[in-house]
Amino acid sequence: MKLDPDTCYKAVASHDRRFDGRFFVGVSSTGVYCRPVCAVRTPKRENCTFYETAAAAEKRGFRPCLRCRPELAPGHGLSDLSGRLAQAAATLIDEGFMADAGVAALAARIGITERHLRRLFDAQFGVSVLEYAQTQRLLLAKRLLTDTALTVTDVAHAAGFGSVRRFNDVLKTRYGLTPLAMRKRAADNVADELVFELGYRPPLAWAAWLQFVGVRAVDGVEQIGDGTYARTLAIDSGGGTHLGWLRLEHVARRHVIRVTLSGSLAHVIPQALGRVRRLCDLGCRPDVVDQHLGPLAAEAPGMRLPGAVDGFEIAVRAVVGQVISVRHARTLLARLAQHHGPALARPVAGLRHGFPGAAALAQVAPETLREIGIPLAKGRAIRAIATRVAAGELKLEPSAAPEETIARLCAIEGVGDWTAQYVAMRALGWPDAFPGTDYALRKVLGITTVGAMKQHAARWAPWRAYAALHLWRRYEEGKEREPKESKESKESKESKESKESNGKERKKDTP
Repeated sequence: MKLDPDTCYKAVASHDRRFDGRFFVGVSSTGVYCRPVCAVRTPKRENCTFYETAAAAEKRGFRPCLRCRPELAPGHGLSDLSGRLAQAAATLIDEGFMADAGVAALAARIGITERHLRRLFDAQFGVSVLEYAQTQRLLLAKRLLTDTALTVTDVAHAAGFGSVRRFNDVLKTRYGLTPLAMRKRAADNVADELVFELGYRPPLAWAAWLQFVGVRAVDGVEQIGDGTYARTLAIDSGGGTHLGWLRLEHVARRHVIRVTLSGSLAHVIPQALGRVRRLCDLGCRPDVVDQHLGPLAAEAPGMRLPGAVDGFEIAVRAVVGQVISVRHARTLLARLAQHHGPALARPVAGLRHGFPGAAALAQVAPETLREIGIPLAKGRAIRAIATRVAAGELKLEPSAAPEETIARLCAIEGVGDWTAQYVAMRALGWPDAFPGTDYALRKVLGITTVGAMKQHAARWAPWRAYAALHLWRRYEEGKEREPKESKESKESKESKESKESNGKERKKDTP
């Protein structure tokens, strides 16, 4: 985003939440930098300078505001920045990648040379990779000191500092504070739970997002409560797997998602919070998306793209769900988690199992999956995807190139365009993915051919994934208004119609 100082100052003066996280304002009279929504008295225009990132503000000598807390600002969406590779690298840094790795490993992860990454990063953000990483470590440490009861040693290690001494030195040099000074407000977190808040740009169609994930919730892995969403979470880090759970609650008056993590995830907090941002699409700019979609978005402004805590899980869900009802797919996925997923040491609120990872399912024969009801052809596709993901040959995460990933998925027997587009939509968070062969999408639009569907959907590019969500919502609402009939007969009828209408276009998606 090219920063226009006059526009930025107007946003600061009006506390316009649409700009929250889009830039930060450095105030020379106080030496701090703030979010545009900071509640303090608006500074004079001549005292303000504007920066695209917190790291750029800190590079100019500003300290983070202790009131608006820049570390709580929403991030960028995948299509917000022209430098997608630079943003992919920034996202990995935000999620703690450089705690155990250097710039060379980061460049290799996103598939470019170290020199190219340094050049892209400086051009995109105005700071070096190391400067950005240092700022993110400090902001995470600041958040942990303020919001948790973790010891200073645990905070230092969780934020990626090699030692407490190094952590204390950097904190004192950059912010002029000690860890104890940042802990003036005692954290309310209990020993086995960690509570955080993640901001977003309003509006947020929380009920619509919750409805989407709730309909597809897997028993034992996910749980929908009164306006809340909970699930198990497994994160590989430091040579081991950290298994726990998270719970999400919308706090509308503050424009935040309240995140509760189990204490077992204390050492992978940045990774866990990063997964939540992906899952809830908190980097979205609904003002841009909704304006582009026009009347289609009018009934549910602020729709978010339901992402993933693990891209491989979405791929398995997509394969299992090919040409069967959502209800049937949920049953099979619950059995899969029960038989092959890791068990929680202490089950809580209906959460009993983690979803099986790629390394685990790569070792499971298709014949074994058939014993729990998954057809042989789908079992083969799942194992093929698992093998490639476990070997690092296939990446199902936001940093992956969408077109290349879709092509690699479609090259696998049993995976066609519908599955690949669905994975790109949710696992990669690709806003322009569109499963045009989907039965429900064509049904709600009254379009019979794939070619006509693609032509019709072109008007929604580059936000076609959001358009698909709105159309699915209309389809579900239309089903609810139809005359009642038995669920079994209705699901059987829809499954049959879907097979007949999509058979040719999705022949690789069907067993």
